[in-house]
Amino acid sequence: MIKKAFKLILFALAAAIIVYVYPREGRFRYQFQEGKPWRYGLLTAPYNFSIYKAEAQFVAEQDSALKQYHPYLQQNSEVLPQTLEKLAEDYQQVLRIMVPERYLEYLNEQLSLIYNAGIISAEELSQLEKEGHQTVSVRIDNIGETRDITSLFTAKKAYEALLSNLPRNINKNVLIRDCHIENYLHENCVYDKTTSQRVKEELLSSVSRTQGMVQRGERIIDQGEIVNHETFLKLDSFRRQAEKRNDQSGGNWVLLGQILWVALAMSMLAIYLYKVRPQIYAKTSDIVFILILVVTLCLLSALIIRNDQLLNIYMVPFAIITILVTTFFDSRTAFYAYMITILICAPISHFPFEFLMLQLAVGVISILTLKRLTQRSQLIFNILWILAMYCIAYTSISLMQEGSLSQIQWKMYVSFIINAVLLFSSYLLIYLFEWMFGYISDVTLVELANINSKLLREFSESCPGSFQHSLQVSNLASAAAQSINANAQLVRTGALYHDLGKMATPSYYTENQSDGSNPLLNLPMEEAAKIITDHVPNGLKIASQHRLPKVIKDFILTHHGASSARYFYTLYKNEHPDQEVPEGFFYPGPDPFSKETAILMMADTIEAASRSMKVYSEESISNLVESLIDAQFNEGRYKHVPITFQELELIKEVFKDKLRSIYHARIAYPKANA
Repeated sequence: MIKKAFKLILFALAAAIIVYVYPREGRFRYQFQEGKPWRYGLLTAPYNFSIYKAEAQFVAEQDSALKQYHPYLQQNSEVLPQTLEKLAEDYQQVLRIMVPERYLEYLNEQLSLIYNAGIISAEELSQLEKEGHQTVSVRIDNIGETRDITSLFTAKKAYEALLSNLPRNINKNVLIRDCHIENYLHENCVYDKTTSQRVKEELLSSVSRTQGMVQRGERIIDQGEIVNHETFLKLDSFRRQAEKRNDQSGGNWVLLGQILWVALAMSMLAIYLYKVRPQIYAKTSDIVFILILVVTLCLLSALIIRNDQLLNIYMVPFAIITILVTTFFDSRTAFYAYMITILICAPISHFPFEFLMLQLAVGVISILTLKRLTQRSQLIFNILWILAMYCIAYTSISLMQEGSLSQIQWKMYVSFIINAVLLFSSYLLIYLFEWMFGYISDVTLVELANINSKLLREFSESCPGSFQHSLQVSNLASAAAQSINANAQLVRTGALYHDLGKMATPSYYTENQSDGSNPLLNLPMEEAAKIITDHVPNGLKIASQHRLPKVIKDFILTHHGASSARYFYTLYKNEHPDQEVPEGFFYPGPDPFSKETAILMMADTIEAASRSMKVYSEESISNLVESLIDAQFNEGRYKHVPITFQELELIKEVFKDKLRSIYHARIAYPKANA
């Protein structure tokens, strides 16, 4: 009960995360573009609203208003008298001995002119010139006047002005050497940032954002009419007003709608897994995996919608769900999870209907072109099909709506290409999720089935007979798996490793005894049986050392189930009919629990037994297959396997056909005459 509740909490948590990141603004229910037909019915204004100016017009009017703007400077009127007073004191105390009085008169006159014009810091003057201002407003004791910016002085310019255009009776060197005129040049104007900003904002605010009104009940547009510029402004203003009203009074209703919609979608996903894929619903890790994909794509979509000036929702690689879920589960679950994700994201897209149409087409083509991912080329072709479907579907929808190629937004194709590039990350994500959740993909199974791998080479060298047996079992088992739509690649790979434990004691197994001697016959029965049954735990140990996936270890553990080492078990029972057989005569198990592990048990038993047959007739092969599989069935070896009698019969027929092919009679070649 607690486990069931926890799974429901996972779905609720995923829904809560999605709702939390959903854009909270209410969506305007009409989609429209200037110059395109209105696709809805007659639209009349439900209330009064102002018509907003076009953005370009509004910006132009603001720029025009700013032409009247002048930066403000604050001029300190006390600096000039203080400077002249300091000059008079210096003259009386020092300068009168060195220079005539006409120098004092010259400096008084010129300093008055310069200070009245204004001395500003070089940095502030440079900034004003950089901003392109030609005039400034100078405030002196709260009285303002407009001045040309070129009339302002910096300390350097004032110094140069005092030394230029000198009267004949004033010597430049005397001014520099004796008067030290730089001591009487101080800034008396500073940039008034507060006043300047206030005046600037007043000018901008004087530009109205709106022009005209639409009265309640006024006709705006009817179906089929072209959205011209004037109508576009009305529709855009209606949209702004509607969204503003939603934000002010309907925010909670928008949130409630989002909660209901996401909860509905998540409920459909949960019900599908519970009813149609109970094996997935039974494992919490599988639920977490699917929810991670759904939530991540919804988060990306919400993030892009919030930044749709730069990004496009079609950049989100939604089809990555179909690739990953098909790889680890099946295509039906992949398509269902994909469509749930699309349904969740559609309401926040700008054009939900077009979004659904495009994504539906892409989802279908992705599922149809990727059944089992075993090679990188399959992924490449799948992504190319997805890209082609995006482009074709978008082009066809645009042509149906616009009736012209000129109206197609070509930048959409860039978004589709980015989407395709991001889909290539699925190859890396396959390995990441294998590590995180213990999954195994067909790509990994194909890599593990490479007989040139280090471990399989060691196996073939130390146990050549066992390795050949494993190859034969692999072929038998994969053919049987294909006949009942089980995972043939999984069985093929598992079969190659099922007898890995024989590497610990290779000479004790008859298939590896080239000289005909069997050391087991010289050992006590219990010890001999223990050596035989130990190849299962030994195989598990070797598999762990080489970090083989759990699903491969399952084949090692279950290929004999909890059955007995029949040869020594029978000998012991014959010699000790009244005694209980010790545990050493039995394999540790467990019994098979899936179609794939059951098929391997059958193939292993039949392949080994077929090597001891005297006659390979159709009847003897049929009897062998029937008797061995029936015996295992009667022992209860398949009681945990979800397999039907019909599937068992199909498997038997495959084994019979394969054995007949392997052991068919060959013609005798004639000898050449001497």
